[in-house]
Amino acid sequence: MTVPAVLTNTVSRILYGLPLIVFGLLHLMNSQGMSKLVPSYFPAPVFWVYLTGAALILAGGAIIANRKAKLASLLLGVMLLIFALTIHLAGFLGGNQASLSQFLKDTALAGAAFALAGILED
Repeated sequence: MTVPAVLTNTVSRILYGLPLIVFGLLHLMNSQGMSKLVPSYFPAPVFWVYLTGAALILAGGAIIANRKAKLASLLLGVMLLIFALTIHLAGFLGGNQASLSQFLKDTALAGAAFALAGILED
């Protein structure tokens, strides 16, 4: 049995976009706690947490609504890969064992964002 591509694309977009929105809301709701994860060489860490939260919400919404979803997926993948390499990998190499799981999560989510961008049409 073949599942129509429009159905699998819609389900994929919803399953990927909803958690992004939740992650974004969690950034906004716990900005003080999450600001401790921002590297010390960045000024105004709470600003970066809010910016990241907004980016996650907007990307998730664009992906679900299929409005500029390809661009949103590409930008999201780049953002997540930057976070994986600059925050989580650096943290792991600095001795923080929990950073490894965050590195792997962000790398996997970035890969999924790039894959989604490859199948979406704008």
